[in-house]
Amino acid sequence: MPAPTTLELLWGSPDRPRRGPKPSLTLERILTEAIAIADAEGLARLSMARLAERLGCAKMALYRYVPGKTELTALMLDAALGDPPTVEAAASGVTESRWHAYLRPWSETFYDRVRAHPWANELATGIRPMGPNELAWIDSALSVLADTGLTVAEQFDTVVLLLGHVRAIAQQSAVITDDDPAESQLARELGSVLSAQAERFPYAVAAFAAAMGPDGGSELGNGLRFGIDRILDGVAALIDTRR
Repeated sequence: MPAPTTLELLWGSPDRPRRGPKPSLTLERILTEAIAIADAEGLARLSMARLAERLGCAKMALYRYVPGKTELTALMLDAALGDPPTVEAAASGVTESRWHAYLRPWSETFYDRVRAHPWANELATGIRPMGPNELAWIDSALSVLADTGLTVAEQFDTVVLLLGHVRAIAQQSAVITDDDPAESQLARELGSVLSAQAERFPYAVAAFAAAMGPDGGSELGNGLRFGIDRILDGVAALIDTRR
């Protein structure tokens, strides 16, 4: 039997072995352990040999489920993203436009998923097969934009713009292990340099000083929501021109 392709693994039946004794492994268990390794040690430390050791099985046993690391990581990404928020739950009881009410929690939830699995950003680039979960994220966002008056291309570009912003913020915050804003951490790193360069770079120094203040840090560290809201505001203005 030929090895399954990435698309077949993403969209086909998850448990390939059918004959003989009941297998001791499942694809779900393999993915759970692979994600745990990547979360704790990074994607570079994940290998089929390392995964087999963690699962307590022979390396060759894994190849009955996935041909190699490329296929494995594609499945990991789709599993890590999970299901998008439901449109009904996100837009329930709000007064703003349905699409606007949905795309904010949609963006924030996607950020939470990628933030929880920083390696996902490494995998979600370039032309590649997409799994059902990742496609569901795109489809659900497009569904609320369908009746806004935007063209299909503009709807898709809106989704791409939101994803780009969310992934960029997630990438910047990947090395931050606490709730301290990145601006505040950078301000402390620069320290004496900032105080000595106030005349040369007055606006940058003022911004970093605000990040170090009691109130400014939380506001400056809110780049995720600020960017989401400005994107949505711009899309709302465009929609208004079509009505």
